[in-house]
Amino acid sequence: MSDPAQPVFVLVRPQMGENIGAAARAMWNFGLDRMRMVDPRDGWPNPRAVALASGAGRLLDRAAIHATTAEAVADCDFVLATTARGRGLTKPILTPERAMAEARAMSGQGRRVAVLFGPERAGLENDDIARANAIVSVPVNPGFPSLNLAQCVLLTAYEWRRQTADILPERMELAGTEPASALEVEKLAEHYEVRLSDAGFFFPDTKAPGMKLALRNLWSRMPLTRADVQVFHGMLRQLTRARDRGE
Repeated sequence: MSDPAQPVFVLVRPQMGENIGAAARAMWNFGLDRMRMVDPRDGWPNPRAVALASGAGRLLDRAAIHATTAEAVADCDFVLATTARGRGLTKPILTPERAMAEARAMSGQGRRVAVLFGPERAGLENDDIARANAIVSVPVNPGFPSLNLAQCVLLTAYEWRRQTADILPERMELAGTEPASALEVEKLAEHYEVRLSDAGFFFPDTKAPGMKLALRNLWSRMPLTRADVQVFHGMLRQLTRARDRGE
């Protein structure tokens, strides 16, 4: 079941079926499935949109088609308009991150939010933007500000998803093993300290304590797994065996 508080994404006068399908796919990548369209240029349904949706066809099946932007947002309480160009209208201009934070807050208050995306050729018209409460502007290269429809939808959907509390933080992916315990790291440090001492690494004696401390600190900084610890032990054993054999 999709998030009941999610915003409605409104594609205003989209031109190419391929871009509609790609926009649907981008929405569904981030758990959004409420799409509306205003007067799609090539009519509806559009087989090219279905082909590009690639598994997100359910959005297209359920998409509502409206004749005008006013009709498409009539039941919404807060409307955002995506545009890369200044339009001579006095409105707050938000980054996608800030806009979706606002949208999340509005949705949390039970208010329905809509995001308008303009047609590929020229974007939203002033008449569309005038119906919005705020503008969403992506900080792109000013010399080439135009974004593909699906790209803009994806950026916005991603920022909405980032506001979700259950998104996992950045983490280390462990491939079939567990993090090494403090004891295992300690034993590894001892193993290296003994072997390095035997090899005369800690020289001169006056610097040995500081060198050993630095080495211990190095091991503790490394996000070692149990498998990593075994590899380091094995490497050192093999090196010392080779030395003892005179290789």
